[in-house]
Amino acid sequence: MKTTAKLTEKRNRIYWLDNLRAFTILLVVLYHVGGVYEAAGLWGAFWIVDDPATIIWVGIIGIIFDIIVMPTMFFISGYLTSASIKNKTGLDFIKGKFKRLMVPWLVAVLTLIPLYKIIFLFSRNLPQEHWSSYFHITNSNSQNWLWFLPVLFLFNVFYLLLVKTKIKYPDISISITLLGSILIGFAYSILIGGVLGMRSWTLTPLIDFENERLVLYFVTFLLGAFYHRRDAFSILPESKKLYMIVNSISWIPITVHIIARVYPFLYGEGFLISIQYRLIWWSSFYLSLLTLLYLMIETFRRYFDKTGKIWNELNNNSYGVYIIHVIMIGIFGTLLLNLNIPALVKYPSLIVLTYFCSNLIVSGYRALFQKFQRRS
Repeated sequence: MKTTAKLTEKRNRIYWLDNLRAFTILLVVLYHVGGVYEAAGLWGAFWIVDDPATIIWVGIIGIIFDIIVMPTMFFISGYLTSASIKNKTGLDFIKGKFKRLMVPWLVAVLTLIPLYKIIFLFSRNLPQEHWSSYFHITNSNSQNWLWFLPVLFLFNVFYLLLVKTKIKYPDISISITLLGSILIGFAYSILIGGVLGMRSWTLTPLIDFENERLVLYFVTFLLGAFYHRRDAFSILPESKKLYMIVNSISWIPITVHIIARVYPFLYGEGFLISIQYRLIWWSSFYLSLLTLLYLMIETFRRYFDKTGKIWNELNNNSYGVYIIHVIMIGIFGTLLLNLNIPALVKYPSLIVLTYFCSNLIVSGYRALFQKFQRRS
């Protein structure tokens, strides 16, 4: 579609992208808090707190979060990776990413994963176990929410290798690249889940990943890098026609996917093995992802390309909030567990407590760290 356009202001930071990242972390918190109160019982066996007070619609909203949250994080990471790799040697790039991703991961799996199991057992009134069972290598849940960090590090390594090969790729349009990315992810998901039946997670001491979505996340990461290399966000379309159209039709694939996800709980598990079911599942998933990702990006480009004290603080805290928020869910979820109040009160209370206290802790840590740096 041809549009008139204007050049966006050149800055060192892209405000709307930073704000989108902070918002996506908030969605992660909402998704994980929902696991405490979802009614289907899917999270109860492994999630840090399982409150018997449940809300049916929390699980429905969780389906939408499950579609969009991680692909958005990988897209943003790919965009920022392409920006950060310029004027760096390969060794400097890997060192920086290792320090940024793998050092926090190592600290977290040695401290937060054991704390996760302590809270898990305590919240269920179960006895604590032998200390050796509290580490991610021996824990059946493995790295849990921390899986994102080593997978992202691996994607960065692969991207560096692609850049260093200096292969000349075909000069194709952004729309064709986007369509190709969706088709590759869709074909892979159908092959792995529908044909080969690998519909679970692969858990290892170093890398955890969801079998059906690994290639989806990688192509989304590469798509973000491609958008940066093509400077695709430097021009903002003045026409809102496409934006309004997508807004008006996005509910269709999302509703189909929600029905596909809920169907087995209403009519039994037998239909899960059907290839037709997997086609409906993944076609609705990818169409929903395409519309939601577009809407999130365009909404923040148009309406949240701004900065300020609160935005700066949330943006600077977002990475740390991601790392510690599940433990905050465990602490406050356990405190709320035995209170005789409705789930409709517990749910928003846990969201506010988790997000606010996570940001407070990260802000305090950053302030102490900066003070220490100035003194040294």
